[in-house]
Amino acid sequence: MTIKNKLRAGFGFLFLLAIVCSGLSIYYLNRLSAESSVILKDNYETILYMRNIGIALDANETELNKSQIQAIETNLLKQEHNITEPGEQQLTDSLRSKYEQLKLLGSDAARQSGLRLQIRKTLYGIMKLNMDAEDHKNAIAKGTANSATILVALIGSFLFLVAFSFIINFPGYIANPIRELTERIKEISKRNYHQQLDFTSNDEFGELAQAFNTMTFKLDEYEHSNLASILFEKKRIETIINSMHDAIIGLDEKSRIIFVNEVACTLIGISEADLIGKYAPDVALENDLFRNLLVTDQSRMKIYADNRESFYSKEILSVTSEERVIGKVIILKNITEYQQLDEAKTNFIATISHELKTPISSIKMSLKLLEDKRIGNVNTEQKQLLENIDDDARRLLQITGELLDMAQVETGKLNLNFGSTHPKNIVDYAIKAVKFTAEQKEVALKVNCDDSLPEVRADLDKTTWVLINLLSNAIKYSPERSEVLLNVKKIKGDEIEFSVTDHGQGIESKYLSRIFERYFKVPGSKGEHSGTGLGLAIAKDFIEAQSGKIGVESEMGEGSKFYFTLKRVAV
Repeated sequence: MTIKNKLRAGFGFLFLLAIVCSGLSIYYLNRLSAESSVILKDNYETILYMRNIGIALDANETELNKSQIQAIETNLLKQEHNITEPGEQQLTDSLRSKYEQLKLLGSDAARQSGLRLQIRKTLYGIMKLNMDAEDHKNAIAKGTANSATILVALIGSFLFLVAFSFIINFPGYIANPIRELTERIKEISKRNYHQQLDFTSNDEFGELAQAFNTMTFKLDEYEHSNLASILFEKKRIETIINSMHDAIIGLDEKSRIIFVNEVACTLIGISEADLIGKYAPDVALENDLFRNLLVTDQSRMKIYADNRESFYSKEILSVTSEERVIGKVIILKNITEYQQLDEAKTNFIATISHELKTPISSIKMSLKLLEDKRIGNVNTEQKQLLENIDDDARRLLQITGELLDMAQVETGKLNLNFGSTHPKNIVDYAIKAVKFTAEQKEVALKVNCDDSLPEVRADLDKTTWVLINLLSNAIKYSPERSEVLLNVKKIKGDEIEFSVTDHGQGIESKYLSRIFERYFKVPGSKGEHSGTGLGLAIAKDFIEAQSGKIGVESEMGEGSKFYFTLKRVAV
């Protein structure tokens, strides 16, 4: 029998007992009600009729009048139709006979007195007969009530015992197999596959036990059959890790070292046997390099190894299983060669930019002299050529300036002259620098900078350069006869935000995360084929060097908003 059918049978039996108990209760209640109503309806009404006849008979001792006759006739007739007890019919007939005789006597007082006495005795006899019947029926009703009470109590007690036994035993019937199954599953989670369930019942629990036993057998078989291949794969992975030129260290979820290759052992200066299985923070207490690997967030590290300084990039990878971190891998890549090439590239750019700056300045000075009428007049074609040369020279000078700034940032030689200045000073310098360009394009510059703003701690020249760069870009990408908004406001208590908002075509969201990368230019933009793509990258370096933040917000067709923050001067 299945568990479902067993449940149905158990609850059905309880339901049946409840119906039986309820049915017996209803039956005896109906019996008591019927017997009580018989007592009231039959015997009580007879006694009432006899009482009414007696009252009418005693109204006077002379001849019966019409009202007496009517009262006696009415009640006697009702009594003749309400005969319920043995012997009551004879007494009622005798009452009728004597009453008829009394009516025929007329005014004979002596004979009436004797007959009235006989009638009263008959009335008393009928009343006593019905009163005795009431007592008898009351006793029967009490007996019925007592029997019903005892029977219902017995059935109720039996039902309670059955229900109590069901409540005590049935949960165990369901819970015990589940508890045993849970214990076995816990053992399996510990990779102990030698588990069996012994459920002999022919229900769902029996089927579950068979399926569970089959599963554990298959798991144990799989575990043993794959152990050799797992060990082989482990050995192969260890060989691959040891053959890599990068330093690799593996930690479990409890920060214990589970593997380390030869390169990492050489850098750390500790043998593999002394590292495997050790708690990583304990090792970090005795080894500075290992402590830096665990604690610092530096992505690049300078390490003295092989009797020379080498540069390494650090990468930490989290190992997850079912969205739970079960360990991490630390990788140190030797980037010394790339670092040297990058330094050589930076020095080359700095040198070339510096060497180009002087002749470009000389070209611009020569152009100024050629434009002077005292040197001589030039025709229209020559003037156009001079203007083209001036534009190219100005663009070359801007590029060399950006390359020099970038070289300073990359080599760490960026010199910042911090000071206290009002945001309005930075705004005024920037507006003056771009005012002519904005007027040529008929772009209105709207400035919102409150005089009550606190002073900021910043490098005035570098910050002004950043704001000029943002304003120049906004003017470049704004349509003619539009507006560029420069807004300065206080945020978060100790920061001042400078923002430049234009109404150009905007920037697609997929490019926003790369907008401050070096040499990156938004595809399809007006300036894609002009400039170096270094302006915003240098601006980011300048602002972050001053402990500020820089960002952008933009939507296609709505324009762009570039902003940066600076710390206010501590009061």
